[in-house]
Amino acid sequence: MAKGPGYRVPYRRRREFKTDYRKRRILATSKDPRFVVRITNKNIIIQIIKAEVKGDHSLIQTHSKELVEKFDWKGDPNNTSAAYLLGLMAGLKALRAGIDATIPDIGLRTPSKGSRVFAAIKGARDAGLKIPLDDEKAPSEDRIAGTHVAAYGSLLKEKPEVYERLFSNYLRRGLKPEDIPGHFEEVKNRIVEVLGVG
Repeated sequence: MAKGPGYRVPYRRRREFKTDYRKRRILATSKDPRFVVRITNKNIIIQIIKAEVKGDHSLIQTHSKELVEKFDWKGDPNNTSAAYLLGLMAGLKALRAGIDATIPDIGLRTPSKGSRVFAAIKGARDAGLKIPLDDEKAPSEDRIAGTHVAAYGSLLKEKPEVYERLFSNYLRRGLKPEDIPGHFEEVKNRIVEVLGVG
């Protein structure tokens, strides 16, 4: 452990690897609100947050539960497709609230190519929200629609035991993995119909 008269103990949230204060200062002093994407083991949470002197103020929020309960999403609530749909919801909600531009805040996550955070940001951009995104970092349209899962499900159908074990959650919700791309489009259209601006 570091010692000496010049040593300063880092802030608690930095020691716990929860906050990078240098990046946070840059984001907080921006004129645009932050598009915050947080992924837990079971859910995805997206908020649009404005930094104020008294603290952060949440302007818009979407959660995987809202996607499941309001829009009847039967896929995994925490996969790439769900991230895109939640980003789309957040973008449409932001436009309805008069917010037209944000900056991405992915926290301490590593910005990996094709990751769920970039799927969420792409969803918000497709909704019409101005938000910076390198198109090479975003997942492909096929991956967002779940085509790879559908192909894998079709391949495993010949092995019923493995198929039922691996896709038990999908089947329990009433969705065959081969039908994911079609279901994705249905839910996407429903979101645009309900939350669309103008």
